Amino acid sequence: MNLTAHADLVPPQDAGRATLLARVFDPDCEGPCVVAVRGQAVVDLTNVEPTVSGLLERPDAVEIVRTHPGGRVWQLSDLLRATLAQDRSNAHFLAPVDLQVVKAAGVTFVRSMLERVIEERADGDLHRAEAIRNKLGDLVTGRISHVRPGTAEAERVKEVLVQEGLWSQYLEVGIGPDPEIFTKAPVLSAVGTGAEIGVLARSTWNNPEPELVLAVTSRGVPVAATLGNDVNLRDFEGRSALLLTEAKDNNASCAIGPFLRLFDSDFSLDDARNLEVSLQITGADGYRLEGVNPVGEISRDLLDLVNHAYGRHHQYPDGFVLFTGTMFAPTEDRDEPGQGFTHKQGDVVRISSPALGSLINVVNSAEDAPDWEFGIRALMDNLAARGLLGRRGADEAAEVRQ
Repeated sequence: MNLTAHADLVPPQDAGRATLLARVFDPDCEGPCVVAVRGQAVVDLTNVEPTVSGLLERPDAVEIVRTHPGGRVWQLSDLLRATLAQDRSNAHFLAPVDLQVVKAAGVTFVRSMLERVIEERADGDLHRAEAIRNKLGDLVTGRISHVRPGTAEAERVKEVLVQEGLWSQYLEVGIGPDPEIFTKAPVLSAVGTGAEIGVLARSTWNNPEPELVLAVTSRGVPVAATLGNDVNLRDFEGRSALLLTEAKDNNASCAIGPFLRLFDSDFSLDDARNLEVSLQITGADGYRLEGVNPVGEISRDLLDLVNHAYGRHHQYPDGFVLFTGTMFAPTEDRDEPGQGFTHKQGDVVRISSPALGSLINVVNSAEDAPDWEFGIRALMDNLAARGLLGRRGADEAAEVRQ
């Protein structure tokens, strides 16, 4: 599907002030390039650092992205046109992360926590979900909406809910001491803006999950933010939490982008804490759905989530990106009354925030979406063939000798 009509929506509204890092696939070198997006110019920084992961480790990352002369320069409009037209014969944007592990935090908002409880009680059957939603909604939400996870008050609420037979594994991670942190997708498998996202063909109840995504260094420091779609199969996860991997990790089921916005004097972690992430779904059948995910309503602070993922208990030598959760679980009926929402092929999903731009994707089945073929071995082979591996170490050694 050609999405070029959305091109003006992709960059952040204040793109001229933003420190933006991205990746471009260049057919001329048959591999990815690390790039800075500066207004209408997209500057190749691959000779400075061959991976986004490596660049984010540098203390001068912001300066490099903002001022380094770099190498080849593309026009932003040309790249967006090829990206949104799914023209892979020309240079186009990829997901803006590479060697980082893709992690996700689940059940971090009260509304989505309640929906997970409903999924569980309905055994993944969307026809039963509405009745359960009406029965549990007011009671559970009223008791947990203002509870801070892991506190003595949260423990008291848990005791009451257990006595009433309402306790759930999702409430445990929602208000208990430990959040749900899981690996969303393999390294290099994420798709970017303009790409197809994949939903298993045999899934009958599924939805997008619009989320703020943090880029975190190997030292556990968040240094950038972007948008993500944690595509989810509600029928699979609802049948059993042990099906989480099958519900979450499929071909093209993880979208990240459009760009990484590095934290600097104009955009900080505090700004990220107060973002609103919007979702718009437009179907080929004329269907339209909209929603907003205010990050400020998250039940755990962003740094709390980072510290549960990283620490003495777990390190990430190439850094990681962390989906921070969503409050958006659409319940409006799309077709028959009482059947709720589920995707249809051809849905256009736009996840956006003024400070981060728009991540725009088209829904396909995971089986029919383009295969994931460019993995770690392919990346290393490509960078080696381009003479980019080991260059930084050699240059630094030369500077020391001088």
